[in-house]
Amino acid sequence: MTDDPRSELPVPNRRPAGPPRSPASMPREVVEPSLVFEPPPPPRRLGGDPAMRKDLGMVLFVLGAIAIGMVTWNLAGGLAGDALAPRPSVPVALAGNASPPASSPAAPSSTASPTTPAATQVPSPTPTPRPERKPVNVRIEPRPAAVFASEQTDKWCAAAAVQIALNVNGPDRRIDTSVARQRQIRDLEVRLTTRKDSRNGGVGPLGMVATLEQLGKVDYELHGYATRAAALRAAAKAISGTGHAAILLAWRGAHAWVMTGYRADADPAIFRNATVKGAYIIDPWYPRVSSIWGPSDKPGVYQDRAEMKRNYLPWKRPEGRYPGRDGRFLAILPTS
Repeated sequence: MTDDPRSELPVPNRRPAGPPRSPASMPREVVEPSLVFEPPPPPRRLGGDPAMRKDLGMVLFVLGAIAIGMVTWNLAGGLAGDALAPRPSVPVALAGNASPPASSPAAPSSTASPTTPAATQVPSPTPTPRPERKPVNVRIEPRPAAVFASEQTDKWCAAAAVQIALNVNGPDRRIDTSVARQRQIRDLEVRLTTRKDSRNGGVGPLGMVATLEQLGKVDYELHGYATRAAALRAAAKAISGTGHAAILLAWRGAHAWVMTGYRADADPAIFRNATVKGAYIIDPWYPRVSSIWGPSDKPGVYQDRAEMKRNYLPWKRPEGRYPGRDGRFLAILPTS
């Protein structure tokens, strides 16, 4: 292909060039006479040339015939279409109980065909009502004295707290408040506590978690919170969600309380900003009296906000630093 579009055009046919003519074959010039007779022109007739008039009449006749034929064709086609189109059946009123003839077409029914599914009206979804914010009072242990076990020494609060929690947890719970049971728990806690968990060689929170899971059927986790309110709200939500007891590490981590209920201005499982006003506590220290913290209360006593503020303090241990725990409120919470 070239750039010139004219190269695509066909070449016109040319007449083949013959051999050059010789002078002898060229036609000779004819000399006309000097006087030439020219006949006069025909006379002009009125009305024009008759032959032209005849041709014009023929043309007009042909055009008129064509127009009449087209009109006739359209009219005949319309009549034929009307004759061939199916006529709608006209219902005829029948006298008496006579039934219509079998050949009569059935009248169209206004009801839906059996094969056509009827339109189902989908009800509009009912809006879910907003939960009502109201105070709640939750207690999962109706008999706190029955599950209570006092710590056998002033250093066995962790063992006594685990013992009480195991007694509270159901539904197939086995209540055992004996000293032998507490000693078994204490020995297991010491074995399951690492040096990182307790720097003074005692029992650490993770050792308590491991003992709870090994002797019971409930899973537990250790959590730390920046504020007391957040820790109490999380503990209350865990208690309501599982029906099992929680353990609060009070007295800056030197003591353990068993939490079996709470009071709040709203359900913490529904309202994230619910405020826990206090908790139902079973204190293993009872009936002792501490020179620092004073006398302890009977099992299951409701500890209000002031008592929680006085006893439930952030973690701070004299034996050393605990990264991730120092300055936080620790709680051992049930998860199942």
